Amino acid sequence: MSPRIALSVLLAPALLLAGCGTYNGGVDSLHQPVVSRSDYVFDLATAGYGLAPGEEQRLAGWLQSMGLRYGDRVAVDDGGHPSGAREQIAAVAGRHGILLSDHAPVTMGTVAPGTVRVVVTRMTASVPSCPDHSREYQPDFGASTSSNFGCAINSNLAAMTANPADLVRGEPGADIADPATATRAIRSYREAKPTGAEGLPAATPTMGGGNN
Repeated sequence: MSPRIALSVLLAPALLLAGCGTYNGGVDSLHQPVVSRSDYVFDLATAGYGLAPGEEQRLAGWLQSMGLRYGDRVAVDDGGHPSGAREQIAAVAGRHGILLSDHAPVTMGTVAPGTVRVVVTRMTASVPSCPDHSREYQPDFGASTSSNFGCAINSNLAAMTANPADLVRGEPGADIADPATATRAIRSYREAKPTGAEGLPAATPTMGGGNN
């Protein structure tokens, strides 16, 4: 077999694999975090100017089962009939460290008369296309990155972001900045005493004895 034919035989499997799986010829990952949004609704009965008896306890149990956490948004849809129920709902949500949003998202159905709707909006972030091992082989004559390139760092980024909405649109910066606050961590680090600055504790040597 001539060298040219042998090289062709070796390249054939690589060329066949080159057309399979996810191809990325650049250095940017094709796998990016995807933010999903879900709205959960809970209707409460009203009586007079506030919630009906027992409804506040129902709401507290529902929010507890939802595992309300940072990043969740809680809003109240009163159907255009404001009442004192909003203050009661705000107090229950405040026990979880959540403030009520000013505007409630549009949900399925209308708010029935004599009821008020609580809407919990939750966002989650993930990289649904990872892991991707559809195109990993060596040697790669196309000099491309692997199909799984970027999955680890972007999956970790999606998991560690406390508020997934920040991946879509970050929090706006403050109009003013306090230099003392900005440099507090650095100042604490510089002013900290080095390890061992107080000296090593005195140790009295002891002599081990044996049985005579």
